[in-house]
Amino acid sequence: MKQTRRTLLAGMLLSAFALSGCGQKAPEAAGASAPVAEASATGGDVKEYVVGTDASYAPFEFQTDKGDIVGFDVEVLSAAAAKGGFKVKFINTPWEGMFATVNQGDRDILSSAITITDERKQSMDFSDPYFEARQLIAVAKGVSDVKTFQDLKNKKVAVQTGTTGDEVVQKLLGKTNANIKRFENMPLALKELETGGVDAAVGDNGVVINYVKNNPQHGMVTVEDTKSFAPEYYGFAVKKGNAELLGKVNAGLKAIKADGTYDQIFNKYFGAK
Repeated sequence: MKQTRRTLLAGMLLSAFALSGCGQKAPEAAGASAPVAEASATGGDVKEYVVGTDASYAPFEFQTDKGDIVGFDVEVLSAAAAKGGFKVKFINTPWEGMFATVNQGDRDILSSAITITDERKQSMDFSDPYFEARQLIAVAKGVSDVKTFQDLKNKKVAVQTGTTGDEVVQKLLGKTNANIKRFENMPLALKELETGGVDAAVGDNGVVINYVKNNPQHGMVTVEDTKSFAPEYYGFAVKKGNAELLGKVNAGLKAIKADGTYDQIFNKYFGAK
């Protein structure tokens, strides 16, 4: 994506979403799938691809009370599929172990608010970026001694295992520091902050803002530090070397950005840019 999306501000999120946790690590994790996106191409058989997504990351991907997988990422990829001439079927897949599923062929595409990093690009290929994010700090309301990321130096911090939030906190506190509390998904990390088990939680801004906004009873606030946290970009991942599928995804993304579909989806979840 040549254009970047400006950093989200608290209050931009419009809809309340229910957060659900992941199951245990398993190559073929059970879970309800989102409705298949019908491709716009007519005639002939249309290829359907299986998409792995950790549906515990509202507003990007989460499950409704009926078990349907919905969210920003789901709508963006579904719209891109319709424009790109293919179908997608979403399967709830725990974050821990998710990357292995695409390399093993159990999943064709990964769509789970995945930050594009140089390390990840060594083992999988990424689409053009479709979302800009930053890390964000959450603390209990009234905490006055955390104004920047550096203020977490001697604090207990909750993160989601294997995420970029985990990585940045490791750089500050040290990889094996006992003050880093790791959880299998971000809602669990934020719940640890709610109960006072940690002093702060660090995660992607979209998810943290959504959780804090929709759980006001717990009295959490966010702390933004743009000097410490560089912009990050989400991409859809495919098996390394799968140029054909990557081309379809990128063509679909380009089309929905050009015709305004992407902006409509973005505005639905985050408000006008």
